[in-house]
Amino acid sequence: MKNILLVCAGGMSTSMLVTRMAEHAATINANVNINALGIVEAKGKIKNNEVDIVLLAPQVRFQKSELEVLASGKIPVVVIEMKEYGAMNGKVVLETALNILKR
Repeated sequence: MKNILLVCAGGMSTSMLVTRMAEHAATINANVNINALGIVEAKGKIKNNEVDIVLLAPQVRFQKSELEVLASGKIPVVVIEMKEYGAMNGKVVLETALNILKR
C-alpha cells in the first residue's frame, strides 16, 4: 500500500481532492491510502517517514524546500499543478503521484 499525503495550509481545502482521488483509486484498484493534513501536522508524518509521497497544494508551494529537508531525500515532495488543483481533478493528481512513485 502506498501512502499519499496532500498538504495545504489547514488540511481543509484538500479534503475534496482526497475524495476524488480515492474514487478514482477505487475504479483502477489502486492500493493507496490518501490523507490530507495541514502543514504543521504533515511535518511530523514526513519526519517519521510515514508517507510515500507528499503532494503540496499550490498555496503552500513556498514551503516545498522546508518539507524536502524533512523528507531527507527519501520522500518525493511535489507541488500539485494549479490547473488540476483548481479543477479538483482527482484522476490526474492520483495518476501523477502513482507515476512518480514508480520511478
